[in-house]
Amino acid sequence: MIDRYTLPEMGSVWESENRFQKMLDAEIFACEAMADLGLIPQEAFQDIKTKASFDIPRIEEIEKVTRHDVIAFLTAVGEKVGEASKYIHMGMTSSDVLDTALSAQMREAADLLIARLRKLRSVLAEKAKKYKYTLEVGRTHGIHAEPVTFGLKMALWTMEIDRCIERMLKAKEVISVGKISGAVGTFANVDPQIEEHVCRKMGLKPAQVSTQIIQRDRHAEFLTTLALIGSSLEKFSTEIRNLQRTDILEVEEAFAKGQKGSSAMPHKKNPITAERVTGLSRVLRGNALAAMENVALWHERDITHSSVERVIIPDSCILLDYMLHLFINVMEHLNVYEENMRTNLNKTLGLVFSQRVLLTLVDKGLLRETAYEWVQRNAMIAWQTKTDFEYLILQDKDIMSYLSHEEVDSLFDYDYHTRYIDYIFQRAGL
Repeated sequence: MIDRYTLPEMGSVWESENRFQKMLDAEIFACEAMADLGLIPQEAFQDIKTKASFDIPRIEEIEKVTRHDVIAFLTAVGEKVGEASKYIHMGMTSSDVLDTALSAQMREAADLLIARLRKLRSVLAEKAKKYKYTLEVGRTHGIHAEPVTFGLKMALWTMEIDRCIERMLKAKEVISVGKISGAVGTFANVDPQIEEHVCRKMGLKPAQVSTQIIQRDRHAEFLTTLALIGSSLEKFSTEIRNLQRTDILEVEEAFAKGQKGSSAMPHKKNPITAERVTGLSRVLRGNALAAMENVALWHERDITHSSVERVIIPDSCILLDYMLHLFINVMEHLNVYEENMRTNLNKTLGLVFSQRVLLTLVDKGLLRETAYEWVQRNAMIAWQTKTDFEYLILQDKDIMSYLSHEEVDSLFDYDYHTRYIDYIFQRAGL
C-alpha cells in the first residue's frame, strides 16, 4: 500500500508565491477600479498592470528593515513599477490586501478539500454496495448486540461524509469574502465600488460590514469545520483499529511487501495509518480552538490573530488534505474478512436473537417483565455454559407453553435483521 503524500496542490496554495500573487492581484484590481472611476490616470493603471511584479528575496530584504510585510511588499512592487507606483494601495490599509488575499487562498484550499471528500465518498459508497448484505455483529459498549451488515456501516460513513461536504461548502461560502474598506472599515478614503470590483475579480463577495479586518468568526467557522471533518475521520479510523484487533480481525489495513510492524515482534501487523489519522485529528481540534480565541480582538483590530493564523490556517488545510489522502488509501486497500465476521457473529451461540424471542412472547400476550425474565435466564445460561441459545429456549417449558418448535426455529433467522437494508440504502440514495 502506497501512502506517500506527494501531491503538491495544497502546499502550493500556501506558498509565499501564491500569497504575494493574491496580494498583487488585489492591488492591481483596486487600481483598475480607481482608473475606471477617474481617481487615477488610465495610463498610470496601464503602467501598473504591465510592470507590477514582485521578487520574494527582495521583499524579505526590505522587510528586515521595515519589519512590516505589506510595506516591504509594496516597496518591492514599487521598484518594479516606478513613477505610477504612487497610485498603488491608495486609500487602502494593510488588512485590505492581506485579508482579501487570505480569503482567496482559503477558498482555493476549500476546493481541494471538497475534491478529496468527494473521492472518499465515492470509495465508501462503493464499499457500502459491495458489502450491503455482509453480516457482522453490531456492538454496543463493545459487547455483541444484534446483527448488522458491514455495508450498512459503510453507508453510515458515506452519509457522514456527505454532511462533511455540505459543511465544507458552507465554510467555503462563509470565508469567500473580501474587504477594501480602509483603515477602520468606513470607506473614508476608498470608494465602496473599488471593493466591489476587487472582490468580483477575485471570486469573492464584499463583507457586508468590516472593521480594519474581516471578522474572525468566519475563519473560526472554517477551521472548526476542518476539525469536525477530522473528528469524523478519527471516528472511522477508531472503528478500523478496533475491528483489526487480533481477537476480532474483521478488517485489516493492507500490509505492503517488505513492511515491518514492530522492531521487536516480527509477527505484528498494526493499524498504523488509522492510528496516525486518529492522532492528527487532535491537532486540527487544537488549531480550531486557537481560531476561536482569535475572534475577540481589541476594538477595530489588533494583530494577536495574525501570527496564530500564519500557522494554524495553512497547517490545518495541509493536514486535513494529508489525512484525507491517508484515509482514502486505507479504504481503497482495506482487507475485509467476511468469514471472520460470520464467525464472530456466531460466537454467542444465538444470543443475538434474544430480543426477537422476547418480542414474540410479548406478542403472544405475556407480560414484558415476565418474558424478559424467562429469556434472560436462558441467555445467561447460554453465556456461562457455552450452550446453544435456541436449544435452551426449546428446553424451557415456560417459554414453550407459548411457542411451537416451528415458531422458535423461525425466530433464529438472520434475514429478519436485514429485511430493511434495501429500504435504508434507497433512503440514503445508494
